[in-house]
Amino acid sequence: MKHIRTSKYDNERLNVVINKEEFPRLTMKLILDKKKTMQTIIGFGGAFTESSAYNLLRISKEQRLKAIKTYFDPVDGLGYNIGRVSIHGCDFSLNSYLYINDYDDSLDSFSIKRDQPIIDLIKDAQTISQQNIKILASPWTPPFWMKDNNSPIKGGKLLPKYDQTWANYFVKFIKAYEEKGINIFSVTVQNEPMAAQRWDSCIYDSKDEARFVKVLGKTFEQHGLNQNIYIWDHNRDQMFNRTQEVLNDKEAAKYVYGTAFHWYDQEQYDEVKKTHEAFPDKHLLFTEGCQENGPHFGQYEIGERYGRNILNDLRNYNEGYLDWNLFLDDVGGPNHVNNLCSAPIHIKVFNEEIYKNLSYYYIGHFSKFIKPGAVQIESRGDQDLFYIAFKNPDNSYAIVIQNEKEKDFKIEISGLSEQVIVLSKARSISTIII
Repeated sequence: MKHIRTSKYDNERLNVVINKEEFPRLTMKLILDKKKTMQTIIGFGGAFTESSAYNLLRISKEQRLKAIKTYFDPVDGLGYNIGRVSIHGCDFSLNSYLYINDYDDSLDSFSIKRDQPIIDLIKDAQTISQQNIKILASPWTPPFWMKDNNSPIKGGKLLPKYDQTWANYFVKFIKAYEEKGINIFSVTVQNEPMAAQRWDSCIYDSKDEARFVKVLGKTFEQHGLNQNIYIWDHNRDQMFNRTQEVLNDKEAAKYVYGTAFHWYDQEQYDEVKKTHEAFPDKHLLFTEGCQENGPHFGQYEIGERYGRNILNDLRNYNEGYLDWNLFLDDVGGPNHVNNLCSAPIHIKVFNEEIYKNLSYYYIGHFSKFIKPGAVQIESRGDQDLFYIAFKNPDNSYAIVIQNEKEKDFKIEISGLSEQVIVLSKARSISTIII
């Protein structure tokens, strides 16, 4: 048995617990049932935005390599194995951009040359992780002239006459990335399709999304592509209704692999559960979350937000976790519309310092120990704490317990070959490997 812990009051950060500890009287019984299994895990990762790639080009090669290892090294890093990219520009690009010349409906000018720093970052991550990083790709907007508002920003809708051209654009993107040695395993139809943002955005209602999914799915078939297509790619609070409305179109449903979702809501985990229960043959993937409004250096509560969200979504059949930007600078950017955010790692550029936020450690309690191919097993316990358990492909078990209370608990874990007792400190997260 191995116990790894991060805690607020003792300043532990993914520390291996070595010393025998004194246990409080307050006891929680955690019962595992390895015969009752749930979803299989794809993995954990973050977004290879242009801002992230740019920030690493602002520091020395040595520090850049160190920063990449901090996420992707399978032993000394977080063991990330998946990632996300935007199909051309997003708000965390240095500006809005396309892969084609304006008004080129033939797509003859298509080029991903602008993305080369992103591609270089992915390839370096693959070298460090000693595996192919599986990439999910999402567009923030179609080219502006393909939309009814003739603008990349503030929403607008894709004009139906451009459905096929836009689907062909996806195909060109996938093939161009694959020629560079990047595996695009999945796409989403549209990032946040119900948000008309001051940055790159586009609105799809459920009928729009069903309409385009049919075109995109058929186009993939015609080109021999087998990428998974996820719908929604927006907040939990509406994911069940959107999934239901799109899948009511039986032809569209054939092409929908599952529902992607974000966390910018009020932690409505029941929506994730409802979606799985209504459509158990479809899949769920968390594709974006971050702490908004700047860096938030050192705030412990943000780590807890990460742990609580990751754990509860996994309990409700989510199959993987994709954080937002991998690397932001001192102010939470760059972002070309000043939509500054926090990241698990900030690059303090002028000092060439790699700064780890609490979110980094909380993610690590999952990503380092719950391996691709792990299967969730049933766990039952006290509602005072958050908990989850997995069986890894190597037959080890990974159990995560998050304690947001201001008191310690003695945890008695049963259901495996032997009973295990561990200390869950106040305001801590623990991973137990058995």
